[in-house]
Amino acid sequence: MMRPNVIAAGHRALRFPRHCIGGMAGTSFKHEHLPAILEEGVRRGFFEVHAENYMGEGGPPHRALTRIRQDYPVSIHGVCMSIGGPQPLDKQHLARFKTLIERYEPALVSEHLAWSTHETTYFNDLLPLPYNAATMQHVADHIDEVQETIGRQILLENPSSYLTFTESTMTETAFIRELARRTGCGLLLDVNNVFVSATNLGTSALGYLADYPLEFVREIHLAGHAVQSDENGEPLLIDSHDGPVCDAVWALYETVLARTGPIATLVEWDSAIPDWPTLTQEAAAAQAILDRTVSSDRRIRRAAV
Repeated sequence: MMRPNVIAAGHRALRFPRHCIGGMAGTSFKHEHLPAILEEGVRRGFFEVHAENYMGEGGPPHRALTRIRQDYPVSIHGVCMSIGGPQPLDKQHLARFKTLIERYEPALVSEHLAWSTHETTYFNDLLPLPYNAATMQHVADHIDEVQETIGRQILLENPSSYLTFTESTMTETAFIRELARRTGCGLLLDVNNVFVSATNLGTSALGYLADYPLEFVREIHLAGHAVQSDENGEPLLIDSHDGPVCDAVWALYETVLARTGPIATLVEWDSAIPDWPTLTQEAAAAQAILDRTVSSDRRIRRAAV
């Protein structure tokens, strides 16, 4: 089996500049922001796009992304691979995914620990999984298939959860740790998902993070969520990506960075899209925390000398 950081034979030379995005904050790329981005001039940061929005051959989406890619690193984030689904991966979808990666040479590639298809039906959601040996085997097989096809490592994102399965025989953190160990995939830690799941399931977000395999994390997601109530009047959080990052998620983010050091961080905002300055303010807040983390790391190293 091919493992991460091994590039497939014959992989073509880069057409775009290489970028290191570690310790850098980025934002979701929305086409309506393109004029403002270009008018502002090149700034520090990176952009992330959903793979499925760019799987056509050409047209305005590709013209916009090609222009952005000339100046910025990008991260490609898949949402429809259904890596957690029981049926085989869609070969055509996987081929388009590979073509997109080859076209834009992203700094990072990621997908979700979830399922989203049944036979030929695609659901507009990322649905949770039972955590047991059978699920482990087919998810690991799917990750191996994706990594072998694209010739590079993918990052797997932890889900936002609204229920648990009686069929589960291990915790989510143990399941994710074993997947990373078995397949060599990296991890995308969505801190908002941690907070949403802990609130909905009545568990501890800090406890989850204490057991999470942070050594495999290569990217972090931050986002806003919607606050509702269930039929019993208990809080129900929806991973909606339609507002600013809340204070509790910012606090969890700082807790993570205190253990890991700076990691590339993406602020997601996928509906009720704000103007460009509002989105850049969220990214600037993340960048400020990352920069403080770098300064703190340097002080610790100097003190240890």
